[in-house]
Amino acid sequence: MFVSSSFMAFVYILTSVLFILSIRGLSSPKTARKANLLGIFAMFLVLAVTFFSPDMKDFVWPLIVLFLGAILGSYMAIKVKMTALPQMVALFNGLGGLSAVFIALSEILHHQNTPIETSLGMIIGALAFSGSMIAFAKLQGLISPKALGFKYLHSLNLILAVVLIGVCVAFCLNKNLSLFYALAALSLILGFLLVLPIGGANMPVIISVLNAYSGWAAVGIGFSLNNVLLIIVGAIVGASGAILSYIMVKAMNRSLWHVMSGGMNEKKESGSQNVANHNQTAKVGSPEDAAFIMENSSKVIIVPGYGMAVAQAQHVLRTMAKDLAEKFGVEVKFAIHPVAGRMPGHMNVLLAEANVDYEDVFEMDAINHEFETADVAFVIGANDVTNPLAKTDASSPIFGMPVLEVGKAKTVFFVKRSLNSGYSGVDNPLFYADNTLMLYGDAKQVTEQIVSVLEQK
Repeated sequence: MFVSSSFMAFVYILTSVLFILSIRGLSSPKTARKANLLGIFAMFLVLAVTFFSPDMKDFVWPLIVLFLGAILGSYMAIKVKMTALPQMVALFNGLGGLSAVFIALSEILHHQNTPIETSLGMIIGALAFSGSMIAFAKLQGLISPKALGFKYLHSLNLILAVVLIGVCVAFCLNKNLSLFYALAALSLILGFLLVLPIGGANMPVIISVLNAYSGWAAVGIGFSLNNVLLIIVGAIVGASGAILSYIMVKAMNRSLWHVMSGGMNEKKESGSQNVANHNQTAKVGSPEDAAFIMENSSKVIIVPGYGMAVAQAQHVLRTMAKDLAEKFGVEVKFAIHPVAGRMPGHMNVLLAEANVDYEDVFEMDAINHEFETADVAFVIGANDVTNPLAKTDASSPIFGMPVLEVGKAKTVFFVKRSLNSGYSGVDNPLFYADNTLMLYGDAKQVTEQIVSVLEQK
């Protein structure tokens, strides 16, 4: 039994509204889970009504593909570690772009009625795919997370972009299949080269940009297929990714062009600062010291970073915060930097997984002024987002990026394995400050030791 085209249009509009509400709900940790369920329900409606479309001629292969995709997706969701979420997001962005490439190829081979929309969708999809693969490789450690490239890379990218536009115009005029293949190859190469010179410190922004790419690719394919839902949902994804990218570069005090061109990695570290740091000695504390100072504090602000994610320390960290608040009456808050971790909202996801109260989690702008009145800043696995060189050293690659001002607290604890620099490769002078105590070791083990001391009292 097939449904009418008018009913399908109604369902498509309804699901578009549901997708909008789902994305709206993802803006807050309080509503994120319900928003995910709403998005799942909307996608189920889309699939259901599509299978009853008059255009469906074969049910077997679509069902096989859906089943295999569901199995693979479920396996990845269960097995992937929280530290690998950024890689998985980059991979999914790439797969979304690749699907646009294949759909465009199928449309060109069988119809060739919409060369402009199809070629644009394919170009953006190919850029998203190849760029996402480089981002995935950097995040996964398959290639160096540092900026990679050569002297005339940006000039080469500009030349490739001009050639790409020329080939696209030529293809739209004569619909030569060889030109389409050349267009796909050029797009893939350009995607690789665009992301290659971008360092690991900028990966959260790049993931957002690539997410926007995959959305705009869906828009192009939607016009090609005359599919209203693809156009609407693609526009939503593209716009939300673009807005998130803008918010993040603003938080980093950068322009999007500066980040995309690898500008944040062009500067070199200040050699004098690094030498000075190496000649200083960091004071070392113990879990017992940390427990004693924090239990006698009025306010403790916890700053999580990627090291917390690597150690999977979010659950024991929540226990520590709960003990301080309930047993000793300490006011405990969590401070989140917009680019902490490896993707937007990485720390928020981890804390939500550990059931940290949403009311205790604050963004940088909302809590930065409170470090002055805090007795303790407990920095667990964070580095670059607390580094004061972002304000003082113009030669630093993170110069100009707003940071969490943890150094203003009376006592600062840094939980780290060593004094090694952060992802950007910049030493942190706070390690050697008079009010700083280093807690060396695995973030989870150190926090467990602190909790053990607290619970004995």
